[in-house]
Amino acid sequence: MDFFSSMRVSASGLDAQMKRMNTISSNIANAETTKTDQGGPYKRKDPLLAAQTDRESFGEILQNELDDSIQGVQVQEIVEDQRGPRMVYNPNHPQANAEGYVAMPNVNTVEEMANMISSQRSYEANVTAMNSAKQMAQKALEIGR
Repeated sequence: MDFFSSMRVSASGLDAQMKRMNTISSNIANAETTKTDQGGPYKRKDPLLAAQTDRESFGEILQNELDDSIQGVQVQEIVEDQRGPRMVYNPNHPQANAEGYVAMPNVNTVEEMANMISSQRSYEANVTAMNSAKQMAQKALEIGR
């Protein structure tokens, strides 16, 4: 793996984790939203991550046959969680049904915080990988002096 491939792979990880954190933040911000434009409570969202090959041009594909296993990551799409809403008893709420239950979003803030910590750790690992690759390249240049 060359210097630029390692940087592109780490950069794709940074981008994916940033989008994941933004999605998690949106989930937490809407944890109490009982009515949306589509009707009904907010539905939790998750980014769907997929592997992508690390190829920039046709020349790179021909030159680096051995690097077939190098893959970055990308957010393929943002999908809605299909779990049903939480039903909370609150007869004074304006969105309460005839029995006094309110359909609340299917967002668990503890789960979201755990996901955010995981995303943060992944982001930090990608930054560390980029810094390590940069330091190795700088040391390699120093050898040539």
